[in-house]
Amino acid sequence: MASGVDSPLVLVTGATGFVSTHVIKLLQGEGYKVRGTVRNLKDEDKVKQIRELSPDAQHPIELVEADLTKDEGWNEAVKDCSYVIHIASPVPSSPPVNEDDILQPIVEGTKRVLQACADAGTIKRVVLTSSTFAIHGETTLEEDKVYNESDWTDTESTTLDSYSKSKTLGEKGAWEFIKELPDDKKFELAVINPGLVLGPVLSSTVSSSNEIVKKLLERGIPMVPRINLSVCDVRDVAEAHLKAMTTPSANGQRYIISTQNVWLKDIALILCKEFKPQGYRIPTMNAPYFALWLNSFIDKSVRPVLPRIGKEYKFDNTRMKEVLEINPLDLTQTIVDTAYSLIEHGIVKKSKKYKQGKKEEEDQPVEEEKKTEEEIKQEGKSKEKVENNSGDKNEKEKPTELEPEDKPEKVDDEQAKSEIEATEK
Repeated sequence: MASGVDSPLVLVTGATGFVSTHVIKLLQGEGYKVRGTVRNLKDEDKVKQIRELSPDAQHPIELVEADLTKDEGWNEAVKDCSYVIHIASPVPSSPPVNEDDILQPIVEGTKRVLQACADAGTIKRVVLTSSTFAIHGETTLEEDKVYNESDWTDTESTTLDSYSKSKTLGEKGAWEFIKELPDDKKFELAVINPGLVLGPVLSSTVSSSNEIVKKLLERGIPMVPRINLSVCDVRDVAEAHLKAMTTPSANGQRYIISTQNVWLKDIALILCKEFKPQGYRIPTMNAPYFALWLNSFIDKSVRPVLPRIGKEYKFDNTRMKEVLEINPLDLTQTIVDTAYSLIEHGIVKKSKKYKQGKKEEEDQPVEEEKKTEEEIKQEGKSKEKVENNSGDKNEKEKPTELEPEDKPEKVDDEQAKSEIEATEK
């Protein structure tokens, strides 16, 4: 843990982002001085939320303005820093017209940051945020293969989408940049390759990854595509950045951050178990391929999903566990915490039956202490009576308690089927 006036200064790019907010909060909690970049310091709401991440921090965060699509500001941003955690990814102001509109800002933006680091002369190590899409982003799949950090996405593949290509070229460009630096300007590099990042949000801005949970809670989709995801928790990702920055042996390596692979339907079932009693109608029925294909003509965002239907892309997280010493959080905890945070931050509307979940459960033991001895005895008798009449006490813990997918979804699924049949005619 860093502490005192001599604490190292760490630059975190894209300070308002989902992952960045967790990294900043963790760094401040560890006593580091933190400087963050934002595209617009006049955006008072976002700036205020970043400043309030750690109100009791030993060193208040410093915010500076810098844009990955511009040269200005980056030399000032890295000045006097010992470490740089580069998380920011440029967001186009308008929908991209062609692939270069996506590729160029990411590749050139990363080079801008690295060049400023080389010119500063004070940077010890840069931690770059990449993606598992830079490990394997193609929609083709080698049977039974588990991908690891030695694998690279083929940027010439015809099955590659622009996002995967940009992440791959951006990371490759970073490694090449470090390799070609003269000795007097060299600094260390480590790369974090997370899967789909879920977890609690720390601001009112929803990330693209948490959009999946948001859509399920709001029933933004009537049925669930049969896609498989490599999921990780944002808190593990934040810790990975810190460990990659401080662990001596982490230099020069890539790190896949993944909790486990999971089908989207399993995420829906976890949400259903927790939030159906609270008034949320989570879809759990798998969407037929034909229905998705038909919908892709209306909704272009569905098209990239089609080649991934039914395929399981597995990633090896051994290096994360052994080198960075991170044991991933439980998947159910990640998904449930994500949902509660989206609701509490007003990103998803509270239902009439909504309860604050874990906070109420933590308060219950305090209430128990106030009960009289007679009340406790009466509760015990009532509980015994219910158990004697309910047969198997453990029945409620069986997975079937979620109810078969056709029961909670019966009315809506019949309606969805009718819509598909009508479209076919």
